[in-house]
Amino acid sequence: MSRRQPPEKQEPPVQRVRIHYAKRGPLRFTSHRDFARALERALRRAHIPMAYSSGFNPHPRVSYLSAAPTGVASEAEYAELALRETVDPEWLVAALDKALPPGLDVCDGVIARVGGFADRLEVSSWRVELEGVSEEELTRAVQAFLAAEAVQVTRLTKKGNREFDARHAVAHAAATSVAGVAGPGYAILDLVVRQMTPAVRPDDVLSGLTLVADLEPPVPPRVTRLAQGPLTETGGIDDPLKADRNAAGPDGGSEVARPSAEHHEISAGG
Repeated sequence: MSRRQPPEKQEPPVQRVRIHYAKRGPLRFTSHRDFARALERALRRAHIPMAYSSGFNPHPRVSYLSAAPTGVASEAEYAELALRETVDPEWLVAALDKALPPGLDVCDGVIARVGGFADRLEVSSWRVELEGVSEEELTRAVQAFLAAEAVQVTRLTKKGNREFDARHAVAHAAATSVAGVAGPGYAILDLVVRQMTPAVRPDDVLSGLTLVADLEPPVPPRVTRLAQGPLTETGGIDDPLKADRNAAGPDGGSEVARPSAEHHEISAGG
């Protein structure tokens, strides 16, 4: 019986790039695991010089932050890529976006220059589209929810049912009108929810609206995450990548270069 050879020593990262990506259209049904597999394939096709984990089964070193649930569209997903070569983030964004299927879209990327990125994802803004619910019904339910000191909801997890307060996490909630949509049976819930442990999701808030106001949409809601980032003093959400851009200085960190053609030839065989 042959013994497995010890794993090769991996090159340490020399640069980290934080990317902002979106899940749109039918790709909102992509699970986090499916997206991770699609991203790994795209990293290979785009010849991104990734750093790899150690061990007998090395993987690209990618850190995912606060991924949206399956079935939820998002305009504000983030990940951090550890690289073994320095690259131009604009090149990386264009190459990776081209290698991913339409609907999984890379929107932006910056060199990671400031720590504590996860802490910057303080809140999320959500748009919840409710068919079969009037704006008046939703407004009454939201008012009852916000007036409550606590709204205990239950969610089934891998470890069984878990009860937690959905009200405490909600920084803002409001029913809004829908421009261009005729008829009374359609409303939108705008939410700003703090990123906490346990995480409170839009469906938890909807469960809370059912508890306090018997609001039960007849059709499953369509949910989109619009933004993630630090909560501003005025109640808005700031760009979480801004601190890294500001730390780059007036030249924007233009000292990095794209991978060479020689590197592309070597990586193409992988």
